[in-house]
Amino acid sequence: MQWMLILNVVYVLVAIAIIALVLMQRGSGAQAGSGFGGGASGTVFGARGASNFLSKSTKWLAIVFFGISLFMAWYATHSARPTTQQNLGVMSQLPAAPAAPAGELPKPSTVPSTPIQQAPAPAGTVPAAPQDAVPAGEQAPATPPQGG
Repeated sequence: MQWMLILNVVYVLVAIAIIALVLMQRGSGAQAGSGFGGGASGTVFGARGASNFLSKSTKWLAIVFFGISLFMAWYATHSARPTTQQNLGVMSQLPAAPAAPAGELPKPSTVPSTPIQQAPAPAGTVPAAPQDAVPAGEQAPATPPQGG
């Protein structure tokens, strides 16, 4: 496992190097020499040598980065050990339900059913008018008092 730690350190260093090399490269159309005051032909790498060196080294560092990524993913999947017994807690104490045979229908339930009750009307709604209600705008016929 010591070599995996070393590989992780190399992986981080390669990532930092890629970031640094990408930031050092000049963009298309930008004049890198004008910012540092001078002729690009007098540099260490020559007129076009710096951009070629930076782009080639970025390419090879990216290849190393992806190679390490793929290897670490492969190693993680192949070194994982499956658990032999999961801790199910209370569920492990329940007996297994026997399965019904394929041609047999399940037995009807012995639990009594409850009658369906009508839910009360939600607040803010007007209840339905009774049958003997008088429509709005009309008067109910006067009924003489009974008794006497």
